[in-house]
Amino acid sequence: MSRLVKKSPSVCTDLPLDNADIHNKLSLLRQLLASCFGPTGRLKQVHNNIGGHVVTTSTSSVLLPAISSSQPLVNLIKTSIHNHVSRFSDCGLFAAALCLGLIEHAQQSGLAANVTIRINKHLLGLCVSYLQGEDCGCKVKLDFCSSQSLITLARSVISSKPACVLTEQEMLHISRLAVQAFLLTLPCNNPGIVMLGKTVSAYVEGHPVLNSAVFPGLLLDVTGDFCLNKEDNLNPSPLSVVVFSASLAGDLCELGEGLIEVPAGVDSDLQILEQLLELGKQVVTDEVKLFACQKVIHPVLQQYLRSEGVIVIERLGAYLMEPLIQLTGAQPVATLHTTLPAKAYGEVREISVRQFGSKTLLHLRPSGESAICTMVLCHRNETMLSELKVVCQKTEHVLRLTIRDPAALLGGGCTETHLAAYIRHKSSEVSEPAAVLGCSHSEYHLCMEGFCRSLESVAKALEHSGGNSLIDLTHAHHWTIPADMTKGGIEDSLGFCGCGLVGSSPSRKWTYINTKYTAFSPASLSVDPAVRPRVLDSFTAKLNALQVAVETANLALDVRYIIQDVN
Repeated sequence: MSRLVKKSPSVCTDLPLDNADIHNKLSLLRQLLASCFGPTGRLKQVHNNIGGHVVTTSTSSVLLPAISSSQPLVNLIKTSIHNHVSRFSDCGLFAAALCLGLIEHAQQSGLAANVTIRINKHLLGLCVSYLQGEDCGCKVKLDFCSSQSLITLARSVISSKPACVLTEQEMLHISRLAVQAFLLTLPCNNPGIVMLGKTVSAYVEGHPVLNSAVFPGLLLDVTGDFCLNKEDNLNPSPLSVVVFSASLAGDLCELGEGLIEVPAGVDSDLQILEQLLELGKQVVTDEVKLFACQKVIHPVLQQYLRSEGVIVIERLGAYLMEPLIQLTGAQPVATLHTTLPAKAYGEVREISVRQFGSKTLLHLRPSGESAICTMVLCHRNETMLSELKVVCQKTEHVLRLTIRDPAALLGGGCTETHLAAYIRHKSSEVSEPAAVLGCSHSEYHLCMEGFCRSLESVAKALEHSGGNSLIDLTHAHHWTIPADMTKGGIEDSLGFCGCGLVGSSPSRKWTYINTKYTAFSPASLSVDPAVRPRVLDSFTAKLNALQVAVETANLALDVRYIIQDVN
């Protein structure tokens, strides 16, 4: 069929970063995301034009998918950052602020894009080598013999999300629970291949945050009558369990593919029900105490099993099947047309009931060692609980990253200012990089200064109340002072730097961030076991975020044309 409307030619945009509209949109995106950064970040409300649920958040994993743009370059940057967040769960706002800051400084410098890209790659290499080295001054090793550093790391992630609306006591409580849940998922004394366990979450709205708790084993949200009183426990160890992945609703469509021949006068529904009841009789004969199904169970079968004292749970869903199988050791049964083999049964040590407000939870305790636990999260209203769900999932992921790399970076902006000082010092030591990179000495220093200022701007973005950011000229850590304070009164007002490791002293010197200072080598901190950092960032997540930010900025700088099909 011929077209009714003539096809329009594609729109080609030359040098998109020089386009005023694209430049303004990138600037707006940087302001939007940077304003959410840190514990005092400003919240955003996300909703669509036709109504629906309104989300209040400052979390990049929620914000980035909600931001839509007609500009391919904006979408490229947004997708790149979101891919990092989906893999590492943390440092998304850091990556976004740094990436957009690098692009902005590159545009202001007037340097050729290919020169900026080469120098950025070189400076990124310096940063990565330093961060991965043993002598890195902004990295701390995590000691798994003590939970304190893990709690600090968890607390840093949770405190950076103000939409959770947590008090200091609540924040510490949730941080401890996150670490407790993480440690419970680490298997002990398992020879051979080690498989991590799983933390299952249950949510209770309208209850105080301090009612949140972690339980070893699995808590299942159940409704209706399940043959167990709230004050009773079942623990004639062990208790037999059977788990079905197939539907037991008795529908013909659930029997699988193929032709079904039904003789005349035969009631197919009755035949299937008889088959289900035969299955139920075998389960009762085999003294099964817990009958669980991923999908629906026929009401008649449920009634029969409960009359025989069997606890019945249906509609588990795919999410709970894996931890239930791992906890019980049962093999999921995918059909109702065979006799159940003995190896299909699993077992639990104890079954009890726990009550959280209007929610009734069935607590299954494993008969042996199991790396399954359940975190029950409580909060005062739906909005806060929704943000707390996301934050606790991210905290769990960040803690798991420490298994591969048991290290963390100093938080509070200190890693960014420390890296900037380190790069300035390394660049002042040698003059070869400019020649190797095919640029002049002035071009190298101009681009290097933009790179360092981009890092420092990320640290500065932690301050949202009009205060000023400073860097000390000894350790190159990040400090903040109120807007109405002069440099002369710094010694009296500053307690500790952003990460909490360095205290103020009369002999210490500071300078405002993004002002010129003589390059110096950041002094390493004296190791004092009594002094611990108050804010930590995930080493693995932040290292990858740094690489993603620089590589995405380089990719954006390298785009010469954007071709859009507008039909």
